[in-house]
Amino acid sequence: MKVVILAGGFGTRLGEMTEIRPKPMVEIGGRPILWHIMKSYAAYGFNEFVIALGYKGEVIKNYFLNYHHYNHDLVISLKDGHVEVQNGHCENWVIHLLDTGIDTQTGGRLKQVANYIGNEPFMFTYGDGVATIDIERLLHFHQAQGKLATVTAVRPPSRFGGIVFDGDLVSTFVEKPQIGEGWVNGGFFVLEPGAMDYITDASTIWEHDPMEQLASDHQLAAYRHEGFWQCMDTLRDVRLLEKLWVENNAPWKVWK
Repeated sequence: MKVVILAGGFGTRLGEMTEIRPKPMVEIGGRPILWHIMKSYAAYGFNEFVIALGYKGEVIKNYFLNYHHYNHDLVISLKDGHVEVQNGHCENWVIHLLDTGIDTQTGGRLKQVANYIGNEPFMFTYGDGVATIDIERLLHFHQAQGKLATVTAVRPPSRFGGIVFDGDLVSTFVEKPQIGEGWVNGGFFVLEPGAMDYITDASTIWEHDPMEQLASDHQLAAYRHEGFWQCMDTLRDVRLLEKLWVENNAPWKVWK
């Protein structure tokens, strides 16, 4: 089963960090967050990726074109340009890099990629979020539901402490609690080919009409994930993820 990753957005809320690179190439621990996402899937045996490119897609192409050489020792003959690769290690991944347009919306990118994949189910997520999701359990859940689409529902931690009152006293205080029943779209979808029929054209936003209509038709299941999940929307998010990685406390690092 292939894993589709949307990597075409502008990432404007990250300011200068995305002036010369697309958002999925912003680094955490010296590696693009896109690499972290791919490692998470590969830890469960999903090693074939289809990456939907848009804004500065050439940066992602160049990264993977040179990845093999970056991760090995090289002996270079300047006279004839021969390169001998020695030592090192690379992941056993197959990566399809598809240009899906600069201004194409999420649904439009997904439709283009799905047409390339063909008549088979596939994984799908965004290029800016990491989690401790058990991908194998997610897939089994989707198959058991028998629906066209499954979305992973998450409850992100609040940015502020939660207070419960007892009159004028604080009876309970929880620093950065989860948001009660505030489940949100955490990405990490499993989709059947029929889900693509809900996308009209390149201007379709996947999270609007398609998901709303799938839900209305009782074709959208929700896999509830109670564990760690973190998107990378702001500089604050980047600093948080970097801190966790540097402190060797990154929950999403499920690979060895």
